[in-house]
Amino acid sequence: MRRMFQTFRKWFWSERYWLPPTIKWSDLEDHDGLVFVKASHLYITIPYAFLLMVVRYFFEKFVATPLANALGIKKTQHKIKPNAILENFFKHSTSKPSHTDIYGLAKKCNLTERQVERWLRIRQKQNKPCRLQKFQESCWRFTFYLLITMAGAVFLYDKPWAYDLWEVWNDYPRQPLLPSQYWYYILEMSFYWSLVFSLSTDIKRKDFLAHVIHHLAAISLMSFSWCANYIRSGTLVMFIHDISDIWLESAKMFSYAGWKQTCNTLFFIFTVVFFVSRFIIFPFWILYCTLILPLHYLEPFFSYIFLNLQLMILQGLHVYWGYFILKMLNRCIFTQNVQDVRSDNEEEEEEEEEEEAESTKGKETEYLKNGLGTNRHLIANGQHGR
Repeated sequence: MRRMFQTFRKWFWSERYWLPPTIKWSDLEDHDGLVFVKASHLYITIPYAFLLMVVRYFFEKFVATPLANALGIKKTQHKIKPNAILENFFKHSTSKPSHTDIYGLAKKCNLTERQVERWLRIRQKQNKPCRLQKFQESCWRFTFYLLITMAGAVFLYDKPWAYDLWEVWNDYPRQPLLPSQYWYYILEMSFYWSLVFSLSTDIKRKDFLAHVIHHLAAISLMSFSWCANYIRSGTLVMFIHDISDIWLESAKMFSYAGWKQTCNTLFFIFTVVFFVSRFIIFPFWILYCTLILPLHYLEPFFSYIFLNLQLMILQGLHVYWGYFILKMLNRCIFTQNVQDVRSDNEEEEEEEEEEEAESTKGKETEYLKNGLGTNRHLIANGQHGR
């Protein structure tokens, strides 16, 4: 077993897969005070990911929740009377109950069919995330993206390759690792690992699978670019992706708070930043930098091909999300209201409509009991049934 592992390790880290021809791993050993990337550097991202999850817990509790309360977002309480028969049916039912199911449950529980339907509907809502949970999640992501983007700007502002793409490949791969590059990568990777670890507890969204693919692709891309020393191009890729996510998460925060005008404004800013960064800068600058410019210095080799393959998959995800953003833009133009069709649950609107309908029916019943019409005008005696 040990020999097999050593054989696999030797094959996996073969220089022909990771480095340009004629370059050896020995060329990237630390010397004269210069530090070069090592795969072992990435081990620290796992404990840092769990540390970020702890920081997130306290952030949501002591920062996001008070902020949500200040904006008028409260935790929704859906209370129902315990019922063992209905609870057992709810836990074991995998589909929407039929009329026959409702009728049978009503007989068993000595309730009306409407009471059974209402109990099941409220019980279902108890399992769904409320606005407060969504706000907390978006607030955490907004805060991280804002801080990491500011850090990225500080790290990159004086770097020549941020302005001259030819510098990305100058003396590649014998490019030493800078402390700023180290922390930029480690923090970004740790954050994405924390998102992967929290997938089971985070809010389930319509594009859940796309999120999983995105997180794993991001980690894979960052890990590969680190090990093959594509650090300079990697920092540029991370920066242009983080800068648009700030506006999306802030727009969602104000949407959950009910500040529609502010949400719409932030969403339009996000749309512009997203399409400029993902459909102009990324393909015509970044992909040009990674796909075309290296050929002036090097012959194509495996890691060059694999890097660009991953970046093209990432561009495919941009197209996927761009489609949903255009749907949101269309909804905003024609309904003057932004809903996050890219991520949020469709059921939220349905729940609000159900609650409004129930509230209206309750008011109508109350008015009728007091001799009033639904428009709050008096009804003549004997005309309630008309």
